[in-house]
Amino acid sequence: MPVAVRIRLSVLMLLQYFTWGAWYVTMGTYLITALKANAVQVGAAYANLSIAAMISPFFVGMVADRFFAAQHVLAVLHITGAGVLCWLSVVSGFNGFWWLILLYTLLYMPTMSLANSISFRQMTDAGREFPSVRVFGTVGWIIAGLLIGFLGIEATAIPFRIAAACSLLLGIYSFSLPPAPPVRKKVMLSDVIGLDALVLFKDRRYGVFFITAITICIPLAFYYSLANPFLNDKGMVNAAGKMTLGQVSEMGFMLLMPFLFSRLGVKKMMLLGMGCWIMRYVFFALGDNETGAWMLYAGILLHGVCYDFFFVTGQIYTNHKAGEAVKSAAQGLITFATYGVGMLIGSYVSGFTAQLYSSKAGDMIHYHWASIWLVPAVISGVVLIFFGCLFKDHHHKN
Repeated sequence: MPVAVRIRLSVLMLLQYFTWGAWYVTMGTYLITALKANAVQVGAAYANLSIAAMISPFFVGMVADRFFAAQHVLAVLHITGAGVLCWLSVVSGFNGFWWLILLYTLLYMPTMSLANSISFRQMTDAGREFPSVRVFGTVGWIIAGLLIGFLGIEATAIPFRIAAACSLLLGIYSFSLPPAPPVRKKVMLSDVIGLDALVLFKDRRYGVFFITAITICIPLAFYYSLANPFLNDKGMVNAAGKMTLGQVSEMGFMLLMPFLFSRLGVKKMMLLGMGCWIMRYVFFALGDNETGAWMLYAGILLHGVCYDFFFVTGQIYTNHKAGEAVKSAAQGLITFATYGVGMLIGSYVSGFTAQLYSSKAGDMIHYHWASIWLVPAVISGVVLIFFGCLFKDHHHKN
């Protein structure tokens, strides 16, 4: 791949994930502080991303891949999304906000697949070339978090306006991306949601992994929905900026993945990842911003192990089990199940849990964070035991 093309795709990834990271991490804080939303409403707002994740494959597979150039669809979606984000920033009530965030996520989620598709179409060796391009997405997310945190605007509508500006810029930039014309092939519903990959469930071990992958997304949703409001409530300065340490950790452990995977195998990697999920939430339950501040930072830094050792290992495992015939369908199925079904359930569970462990004094809502964080710790523990007992890793690397 020519250097000029690599640079253009790297900029695409940076802007793509900057747009997402600018509003996603701090949305819970904004809803609780500015719109006076309760925890259930926060969970419902985050659940919209999962709803969009389940719908977007239909749009990309049934419409975008068949009729339009990917870079043009990407441009239109981001420009339209910029307008919705601006509208979001001036809404004063939660009901209007919920419908608009649903509309925006329906516009944004297809752009994830489209950005990847545009990149892959320009590569001759995606396994070698894509990681060095995709890493700029993580860089974009980190820059967004640092910017929002250092500006001290987490509880304001300004992050949505920053995301809108970036989305508009990316929309215009997308028209200049390398061409990715429509595939112009007949696409079946089974192709879009990965039904061809159901053959994998003939292997009982894959069924155990699949159930585990869905259920472990429940505690993951707690982190995405509640971590920023929690850290701000604990008095952490520049919480959004410091949360980017999780992405730095993710990048570091990603580099260690090939070395560790070949030595530990699937089962040990996943068990280690889930064990770190338990540790993270116990640290959050016990930590504070004084003598226990190290626990808060440890919980953030564990994100790399939690995410990489389970989700990346799971993607590798799925890829290996599927083989060439149903490889794409298998990845589509596991994405639909985790980021769609699992995160949807988790978003609502996190909201109802935070609401359950809260009390109201006048206009102020006090969250009992120790009790809240022990719930995902227990869920992670139950999932770990389920997976550890039922997943038989007969072949070390399978």
